[in-house]
Amino acid sequence: MSPAFGKCYDPNGARYGVPTFPWRFAPDGLATRRQLRARGLRPGGQPVAAQVMRANRRAGGVQLAYLYRIDGAKPVRPMTSRKWGALALAMLARRTCPACHTDAGYVIPASLGMCVPCAYPD
Repeated sequence: MSPAFGKCYDPNGARYGVPTFPWRFAPDGLATRRQLRARGLRPGGQPVAAQVMRANRRAGGVQLAYLYRIDGAKPVRPMTSRKWGALALAMLARRTCPACHTDAGYVIPASLGMCVPCAYPD
C-alpha cells in the first residue's frame, strides 16, 4: 500500500471524522454532487456521508470531494417560468455592450468591458 493511499483510507472516520476513501475507491451507493446531478438528483439536505481524497502534487495539499447517499437524494427541482425569464434577462445583460447599447451576440469580455468593435474601432 502506498503512503498516499494509506493517508486517504479511513473507512471508519477515526482520523478525519467522516469516512474517507482514496480517489476512485468510493463504495457503491455514494456519489458526488456532480454525479448526483448527472442522474437528475440533488443531495436534498442530507449530511455528508463520506469523502474521497487525493494528493495534489502541485499545491502540496489534498483535494476533497464530499459523497452523499444516492438512496437519500431527491429529484432536482424543475425550472419555473420565472426562473427561465430571470436567467434570460441576466444573459441579455451580459451580452449588451455598455458603450453602444446593442446586443453583441456573445458575452462581453470582462477584460474589455465592451464589445470588440467598440474596444477596437480601427
